[in-house]
Amino acid sequence: MNLGKHRKSKAYWKENLKYLCILLLIWFAVSYGAGILFKDALNSIRIGGFKLGFWFAQQGAIYVFVVLIFVYVYLMNKLDAKYGYDEE
Repeated sequence: MNLGKHRKSKAYWKENLKYLCILLLIWFAVSYGAGILFKDALNSIRIGGFKLGFWFAQQGAIYVFVVLIFVYVYLMNKLDAKYGYDEE
């Protein structure tokens, strides 16, 4: 493997891991923060008859995770195109 290809591959994975860490941090903040830490404060707000803290613990974290999957796919498609790994 030549040196230029190795640097490109390293830069690609570094950026990929950065995206992954940011998205997982968002998911952790929503699932743990909204569902557990800030549950009492959020429970004063109601959505569809359910307390918001309860909703985040039961449904919201799952919805956020699914949205983050689509965001990750979008970011990876852009990253693949940037480094020339996209499908032709």
